[in-house]
Amino acid sequence: MAAFLLTRTLHLIRRPRQLAPLSSSSPLVRHFNSTAAAHQPPDPEGQSSFSFGDGGDSGGDAIHLKGPSSGSKRGGGSSSVTMPMSFMTGSIVGKRFYKQVTTRQADDGNGWSVMLDYRTLKTPSKRALKLPTLSLAKAIAAEWDYQQTDGIRPFTMPLMRLACTALERVPITRPKIIDDLMKKFNQDLVFCRAPWDNNLTSGVYDRQVEKIDPLLNWVKTEFGFKPVVYSSFFGGKQDEGLAKAMEKLLKSTSNCELTAIDALAAASHSLVIAVGIFRGRLDIEEAIELIRLEEDLQVDNWGLVEGGHDLDIADLKVQISSAVVFLGLSKF
Repeated sequence: MAAFLLTRTLHLIRRPRQLAPLSSSSPLVRHFNSTAAAHQPPDPEGQSSFSFGDGGDSGGDAIHLKGPSSGSKRGGGSSSVTMPMSFMTGSIVGKRFYKQVTTRQADDGNGWSVMLDYRTLKTPSKRALKLPTLSLAKAIAAEWDYQQTDGIRPFTMPLMRLACTALERVPITRPKIIDDLMKKFNQDLVFCRAPWDNNLTSGVYDRQVEKIDPLLNWVKTEFGFKPVVYSSFFGGKQDEGLAKAMEKLLKSTSNCELTAIDALAAASHSLVIAVGIFRGRLDIEEAIELIRLEEDLQVDNWGLVEGGHDLDIADLKVQISSAVVFLGLSKF
């Protein structure tokens, strides 16, 4: 399902005529955390918008739509849609209230907007959703058009979530995001090595040497410092030069790039894997293989648990693939 959604999205980007209007398709279930809220001034007169938030005083999970003021032309005046906070927590929110999803250049010419009928799509805190590229705007438009008539499923829109994070959370909390990533650096997944002299873990150790060591060698070549591996659950300590090189790279990223790296690191439990993808050293399948190395070895030995391992694999594919697609579309 994850592969289908991403493949279909990229296909629509290559054939933009299919996006205006788009046709509905089966969604892929995915849960996300809410993005940071921030104050946004009221819309300028003459602009209609769509946004989602905490529901205001209305309560409940209903979608509340305020249309253009009387006497104004269709698409003029001020209009908005208020969504409950459950929009970002995995619930099905309201019914689909729009027919067409299109894209257009932002009114100020800076970026691209997504339109739900005549309403401009906004972020949870009612900021204008100005996307850096037309490709990303079309991909997010595709996510909105995949929604079914019986309800809007926000957990099927990973690119929308990442875009809101890049526009709202990252600019405000960049230092904290980088600090959190660096705090976990010494406990990185690829630095943890199974004991080689234990019969129960020797198979894992051999697989780690085969699959992970090439990535560690790349880190040494790329940053000039050889990573240290250790078998302690509490991690160890990497060379200070390597840590500073990683931190310097993070500080040099754009908001969209840092958003993607943060999402990849959270999904993989590894900043090294995230940076490897960012720098083009790893592709999606290679990254997933490294992340699931130990668990896949257990599956090979003891079998796959249906409804457990298979769902974990599908969820991981969505997290990694959506971040990689977001990273690529935010540039071109």
